[in-house]
Amino acid sequence: MDAVEYLIADFLERPLPELTRRDVSLPRLAGKADVVIGMRRAGKTYLLYQAMQQFLAEGMEKHDLLYLNLEDDRINPAGEGFLDRALETFFRLRPAPREKMSGIFLDEIQMVPSWERFVRRVLDTENCRLFLSGSSARMLSTEVASVLRGRGISVEVLPFSFSESLRHAGLPAVSDRLPGAARRTQLESHVLGYLDVGGFPEVQNVEEPDRIRILQDYVELVLLRDVVERHEIENAVAARLLARRLLQSASRLFSINAVYNDFRSQAVAVSKNTLHALLKHFEDAFLVFPISIFRRSLKARQVNPRKIYAVDPGLVRAMSFVTATDRGARLENMVYLELRRRLQRVYEGSISYYLTASGREVDFILGDPDQGRAEQLIQVCTSLADPATRDRELKGLNEAMQELRHSEAVIVTLNEAEEIEVDGGRVTAVPAWRWISESP
Repeated sequence: MDAVEYLIADFLERPLPELTRRDVSLPRLAGKADVVIGMRRAGKTYLLYQAMQQFLAEGMEKHDLLYLNLEDDRINPAGEGFLDRALETFFRLRPAPREKMSGIFLDEIQMVPSWERFVRRVLDTENCRLFLSGSSARMLSTEVASVLRGRGISVEVLPFSFSESLRHAGLPAVSDRLPGAARRTQLESHVLGYLDVGGFPEVQNVEEPDRIRILQDYVELVLLRDVVERHEIENAVAARLLARRLLQSASRLFSINAVYNDFRSQAVAVSKNTLHALLKHFEDAFLVFPISIFRRSLKARQVNPRKIYAVDPGLVRAMSFVTATDRGARLENMVYLELRRRLQRVYEGSISYYLTASGREVDFILGDPDQGRAEQLIQVCTSLADPATRDRELKGLNEAMQELRHSEAVIVTLNEAEEIEVDGGRVTAVPAWRWISESP
């Protein structure tokens, strides 16, 4: 029995693992591969297991499914031609799926040379549904489009959302009904916990010291595997310092020029071009996501500082000197990630920040900056109880509403709800747990 036969037998003997259902859906379109992308440890493999469970629920038998973890040391390294041999071995052991329908799941497919040619051929010749996953930096959506020539659809997987973390903890979802005091306290407490712990599945029930070490190891893994090794970065010191700076800058304006000057003052030798390249590499690895200012002018979007958001609020806390005062930044980061999940990266620039004519900031504008069309205005603030904070947040929204000719806006808070009339229209303050459950 060769390695592939062992792996097939092992998969058939093992029950599928218990998992928390994700809200991410896979298209499952005929003639196209579903390609799961995202940062390491975000849950890509378990999304494949979820797809397997859906097949079983629809009546397919488990032995009609082929699953291979291509990082398994029993087949690693898998040379060119391995995937062909593996598929033929599967169909030799189980001929029936070739005639009716099979589900083929290839995890970490980038480990195999020339995998893209194999995928295109299988889609053309076999009656199957094909699901792929790969390490984030090797399976970017742009690369999928290029190497599969339109035969693959990439689906981004982020760590657990707030709603998924409720499900994982065994807590009921937020309903349409107004919750009672006890339920509201539970939801408010879970928001605070989510801002500290984040959504990486592995750390959900881990005590803080170990959780922080695990999350810091995630950052180091991305740094080494997806940035330094892949892009042959010689200045690993600058790369590590930039990774920390980016995560500590979550929800704040970020300027490469400012970082360059700061590094130079610390005698860190690195060029601006290298810093720009490193920022792009960390974005490609799904560690951080920059957004631009809302302006119709492309040049204005390019020359103004961008705001940085991290892949997970828990990761921000693990990489920062945390005090209670940065909770607002992590709440804003949480709101950005929720917006990203819903928009699914449909258009670059669909999430922007805004500066009014007087220089007041609005955290998020959803819309089309090329057309100057704003669809939603969203501000994030932990509390409006302080009069100075309330005045600042409302003035920024009011000016933006008038300048953008938009009569409604939202302020996402930790636990406050209120309807506020301003000159530009109506501002709705809503608790984060409620906003997430009501967002389309």
